[in-house]
Amino acid sequence: MTRHLLKLSDFTSDELRAIVLRAIEMKKSGPTRNGVLAGKTLAMIFTKNSTRTRVSFEAGMAKFGGHALFLHSNATQLGRDEPIEDTAKVLSRMCDAIMIRNDSQADQEALASASRVPVINGLSDIHHPCQLLADMQTWFEHRGDPKGKVAAWIGDGNNVCHSWIEAARLFDFKLRIASPKGFEPAADIVAAAGSHVELLRGASFAANGADLLVTDTWTSMGQEAEYQRRVAAFADYQIDAELMARGKRDAIFMHCLPAHRGEEVSAEVIDGPQSVVWDEAENRMWAQMALLEHLLSK
Repeated sequence: MTRHLLKLSDFTSDELRAIVLRAIEMKKSGPTRNGVLAGKTLAMIFTKNSTRTRVSFEAGMAKFGGHALFLHSNATQLGRDEPIEDTAKVLSRMCDAIMIRNDSQADQEALASASRVPVINGLSDIHHPCQLLADMQTWFEHRGDPKGKVAAWIGDGNNVCHSWIEAARLFDFKLRIASPKGFEPAADIVAAAGSHVELLRGASFAANGADLLVTDTWTSMGQEAEYQRRVAAFADYQIDAELMARGKRDAIFMHCLPAHRGEEVSAEVIDGPQSVVWDEAENRMWAQMALLEHLLSK
């Protein structure tokens, strides 16, 4: 049966840990052109702009002896309303895997249902599992196994937050979420995580004693018309030096980027010694290559 990664919980805890540990190993040993990815082709479908997702997949495939095809919806038949299932049937006869970055988790599921090859969620409106593989790799590298530790999500209960919620259960850590009213994560995703997740209204309560603080932009792509309303709603949810100080002395800061200094995070924090965002960004490539190796070796 073809395996897909449309959300983090499509894989078991053991599989995810193995992928993260393999990513760390690959990073230490360097890329090889003689492995599972040699000669493989990854089709990359984009309907949303990207820096890290495109470059990490494309550079990673090149480094490991494979090839990546950049397919923007406006330059393919998807832009002329070809059914996404038809696109899947064609691409999966020519390519070894498909990555898609779009606005619809439902469309990703439709693509996967018609594909002969693995489909990877490069971001959707509901989940961002590849980001969490990189985040977990970064946490392992800097502070060891997250099991039993505490992370604090400060800000919007968005797609990245949803994947953090799934990670909390699958990697067995506690996630405290502080979001303003009306911007909480989806209730069903929170419920599925059980006691691993706690919703709080105040950012300071979530940050107290945390091993890691993490946030995302207050206004994501497609939400530009809501900018003023969101800035007002999130005014008390900036991660600054004072909030970082509420975490453990060796707490680290994460952000999936792009960041808006002076909004969700202060420049002092993101550019400071507790920030691991640049390792986190680089690890997108290593984690995704380990993921592809896992999917294509089955």
